[in-house]
Amino acid sequence: MSDIPRQPTADEWSEHRHSFFTFERLVLFAVLHITLTLSSVALAFIGHIPLLALILWLGGTVTLLSAFALTGDSSQSH
Repeated sequence: MSDIPRQPTADEWSEHRHSFFTFERLVLFAVLHITLTLSSVALAFIGHIPLLALILWLGGTVTLLSAFALTGDSSQSH
């Protein structure tokens, strides 16, 4: 028996869009945090200023977390 393709309902489409935007935000956060971490490691080891690198990494991590938490689902139409 073969599957007959059908059009998704409005609720299915809305759930799919919500899942897609949530995943997109997760990937964006991961890329930004990896970039921040690599920059801090380079600053610490190559630039020989580990204390400044640690402060920038901690501050950047807190900033990223709070920015992504504050701009959560309220910015997406659901």
